[in-house]
Order: sequence, then structure tokens, then C-alpha cells
Amino acid sequence: MTDISIREDKKEILNFKIDLINKRHQEGSLITLLQSAQDSYGYVPEKVIHYISELVGIPSSEIYGVLTFYSQFRLKPMGKNIIRICEGTACHVNGAKTVLSVLQDELGISVDETTDDGLFTLQSVACLGCCSLAPVMMINQETHGNLTTEKIKKVIKSYKSNQHAGVTNEKN
Repeated sequence: MTDISIREDKKEILNFKIDLINKRHQEGSLITLLQSAQDSYGYVPEKVIHYISELVGIPSSEIYGVLTFYSQFRLKPMGKNIIRICEGTACHVNGAKTVLSVLQDELGISVDETTDDGLFTLQSVACLGCCSLAPVMMINQETHGNLTTEKIKKVIKSYKSNQHAGVTNEKN
């Protein structure tokens, strides 16, 4: 981790602590505090849940109930690489289910899970807006389209070896 990223992390955590101080007695501040925690840590750690519980006087069990009710919250860190598989109409009719199956087999995880090594998180989205490239997935900000089983395996292998490059949307 670089000095810059450490400073940025400390700044985010400081911002979260300021939010806690400012909103701890404010009625209806729980979701705002949980959002602030997730912005600071990338997810809502268990220690933060207990800390918020003590400060705002809401039992941890109720906070867990809120966290698990809203899909925006994560209780585990996201992977270094976020894979979004499109399951919109164009992708669906062009094999999105096969793409998802291959990804699950290659990564050993299901949708909304992260690999044990923390390298990948797999998500399903309704549409990526790349219908002409169907079936398509995005890894971080890179679009990979016209996917086949071979292409998927090649792309995942390149990310595992950290040798990926640019937007991939070729027809072959």
C-alpha cells in the first residue's frame, strides 16, 4: 500500500468518525451512518456495527437486520476485480447463462460472492448498455464482449496473472 492510499484511507475513516460524532443523537441516522461506514471501509465491518450500536443505542441485531435488508450494503470486502455479468435481454438470448456458469466454474463462487484470495467479486446486473457486444461482462471498467467459453477463460487467466489489457470487444 502506498503512502498516498494510506493517507486516503485514514481520511475516509476520519470522515466516518466525524459522521458518527455529528449524527449519533440524530433520529433516523442509522442508514446514513452505515453508508458512511461502507464508503470508508468498502463494506461494513463487524467492529463498526458494534461501535455504531453503542453510540446510537440500537441493538446490533437490528443493525444487522437493516444491513441484510438493503442490497446496497456489504458485510464482506469486495474483491480487487469486480466482474459484472450482464443478464439483460440481448445478453440473455446470446448466452448470458452460459457465461455466468463458466465464470462460476472458473472462480469457484456464486453471484455476490468473493473468491477466497480476494481477487474477484462476481455480480449480476440487469444491463450494461453494450447490447451489440452480447453476451458481455465488465471487469472493473473494462468491457469484454462477444464472449465464448474460451474468451472468458483467457480473460480470467489474464487477470489472475495481472496481465490484462484494455477494452476487449472483438468479434472473434
